[in-house]
Amino acid sequence: MADAPNPIRETDEDARTLAKGLIAAARFGALAVIEPETGLPTVTRIAVVPGPDGAPMSLISDLSSHSAALAANPACSLLLGEPEAKGDPLTHPRITLQCRAQRADKSALRAYYLGLYPKAQLYYDFGDFRMIRFQIDRALLNGGFGKAFHLTANDLGR
Repeated sequence: MADAPNPIRETDEDARTLAKGLIAAARFGALAVIEPETGLPTVTRIAVVPGPDGAPMSLISDLSSHSAALAANPACSLLLGEPEAKGDPLTHPRITLQCRAQRADKSALRAYYLGLYPKAQLYYDFGDFRMIRFQIDRALLNGGFGKAFHLTANDLGR
């Protein structure tokens, strides 16, 4: 019996450009963490913006369960890429980032973050909110049907 063909394509400049574009355009993402109490995965939708260095960032409340999960284990995944209004959602590009969550200087990033996400003005200065930067270790890009790639942090300019 012949081996099945590898569905992962060789990473090229088009894949790198698409991946960087998905990260830069993201304003929402699905964050996956491991709950410390159960050891089970959980996923939540979060607001996302690209940081000044291009790495995704999010403003997260200490009251959220995913904040506690990230404090216990900073390893996480972030799915970016929203399906368009028309067509099969599985044919639209998306990227899964395998990351490590790191606290960032919330006060230094205030003007930058609010410039990209002005509605956050309502809660940005609440004491329970922290800025989290997602340090990308590697990525899995699905550029549409038959366009799968593995990317390294170097592929994404990290």
